Amino acid sequence: MGQTIIVTGGAGDIGQALCRRFLSHGHTVAMLDRDGGALERAAMALGSPAGLVGVQADVTDLASVQNAVARVEGQFGAIDVLVNNAGGVVSPTLGTTGEADWLADIELNLNGAWRCVRAVQDGMVARRKGVILNISSVNGSGIYGYPAYSSAKAGLIQLTRFLAVEFGRHGIRSNAIAPGSVKTQAWKERVEKNPEIFERLKRWYPLGDICLPDDIAGVAAFLIGPDARMITGAVVPVDGGLSVGSATMAREFCGAEF
Repeated sequence: MGQTIIVTGGAGDIGQALCRRFLSHGHTVAMLDRDGGALERAAMALGSPAGLVGVQADVTDLASVQNAVARVEGQFGAIDVLVNNAGGVVSPTLGTTGEADWLADIELNLNGAWRCVRAVQDGMVARRKGVILNISSVNGSGIYGYPAYSSAKAGLIQLTRFLAVEFGRHGIRSNAIAPGSVKTQAWKERVEKNPEIFERLKRWYPLGDICLPDDIAGVAAFLIGPDARMITGAVVPVDGGLSVGSATMAREFCGAEF
């Protein structure tokens, strides 16, 4: 039986991949994004199926989120799954991060997820069921640049764990996915400046490749499904082995081939 799912940041590449995968499994999907034009284009790219609705909402504004959730509930009924996917980065280093940049990253990547949880949690508790899936990052546990974004993603991992422990008795599961580098349009400007950037990045990944949005969507589909009924509080890396270690660095340390 299909579930009603909210996906924030739904108009982006990962968001669209999530929506496409969920729709293919027979779920009803509300695609939230603050960019109305991008929502329309994403809906068209997904074929504008009957089980998909695009709702303009800003996760940095609690009233906006609450209004969006109320609209989805009015159209599709109770929310079964929340996927906190909205995110973005500003400054790459501490030295270049001003107060406004720091606060913007925290608001979008951490506080935005909390607002969305706050908007759906009472309904899930009342029904004694629900799934919350947070799209975090390897940046939440390692140092790969972007300090404010990384701090927010680390906080998102801790929020995931709190939700799992506090709401588990209400039948609510909470997990996180921690992607490594993912080939999306967010890299467009850097790829234009350096077309070889992904080839350079690949050497740091044990699998020798970079994630695609569909790699994230496949794991997400599992984590919201019945086969994951006893998984909660988990952080699943989808990073080609980056967070485990690097053969490139190991070769430098050991002076031997791996």
